Amino acid sequence: MKEQPIGIFDSGVGGLTVANAIKQILPGESLVYFGDTAHLPYGDKSAEAIRYYSGKITEFLLDHNAKAILVACNSASASAFDTLKKEFQDRAPMIDVIDPVVDYLATRNFRKVGVIGTKRTISSGTYDAKIRERIPGTRLVSMATPLLVPMIE
Repeated sequence: MKEQPIGIFDSGVGGLTVANAIKQILPGESLVYFGDTAHLPYGDKSAEAIRYYSGKITEFLLDHNAKAILVACNSASASAFDTLKKEFQDRAPMIDVIDPVVDYLATRNFRKVGVIGTKRTISSGTYDAKIRERIPGTRLVSMATPLLVPMIE
């Protein structure tokens, strides 16, 4: 019987950098990557559309025996992660990319932080809220950069 993989998804191929980092840290783990290039980019989609796409992808990965789901997309982490966690956490651990960034910033005690991202990521306010909650008094500047995804992809 094959080992259960870690399921990873992004709106395109940018999340392959996350998959590569996981492979470096956990070389014995099997990975399954889903790049949703049919709906790329997520950054200009509604939160509802992102939740829908993310839910379908998560269901697909779990149906293919993923033992954990890593949402390697900031727009999906910002707009869909809470919903995904509520819906699927009983089937597999759910991991986003925002919380580890905020955790890292908190350990470094940064007092000035700049966040760039897609329109959806920035307009969600998720980074701002989590950074302000974990690191009170942080001076925060957030800016949507619509050309970021095309450059990454």
